[in-house]
Amino acid sequence: MKRLLYAAAGLAAVVCSPMAAKAQDAEWGCQILLCAASQNPSWHGVPYCVPPMKKLIRAMSKPGFDWPICHQAKAGEPGREEFEDCPVGSRPASSSDEDVRVFRRDENDQCVRIMDRCEDRDEFNRLYGDGEANDKNRTTLEILRSGRNDDDFGYRDNKYNGCKVKVTSPRPRRSNPWYFDIPDDRGVKERFWFNLRT
Repeated sequence: MKRLLYAAAGLAAVVCSPMAAKAQDAEWGCQILLCAASQNPSWHGVPYCVPPMKKLIRAMSKPGFDWPICHQAKAGEPGREEFEDCPVGSRPASSSDEDVRVFRRDENDQCVRIMDRCEDRDEFNRLYGDGEANDKNRTTLEILRSGRNDDDFGYRDNKYNGCKVKVTSPRPRRSNPWYFDIPDDRGVKERFWFNLRT
């Protein structure tokens, strides 16, 4: 609730009346902005936020939907990032690059890293030595052999000798994939993450 109050205070600084900072009194776009900024609890747990957010979700399913904007807050439309960042040492990749393609949008839904299993066998075995755990986590291991020319990591020195392993795992999805970058009265933006699940 504290972050909701901060967002409301920032919005109140750029509108004519302090009453406009109250979600129940604001125009629809500003209601959405204020409710999306509520973090603990999320908008789901704020009674006056449920009607405008459910109205938004219904409107998004209709043709010609335009996101309602809170012009006073200068936050614009929200952004969306479906996935969390990959762990350090990994990079995003798309599973649609594989031979078996599915009918869905192309997205970087995997994390890929190259490990040298010969340099630190204990660490490699600790992370990926359990085949059942790998299967459960949908982690795949591919040993990179000498002479490969089709990898995109730049390892083309013909010195793999079976030590280099390509580790592919699902990229974690964000529980709150939508966000607003809301500026305060000094123009400093703070990011507020939210979801549109009912």
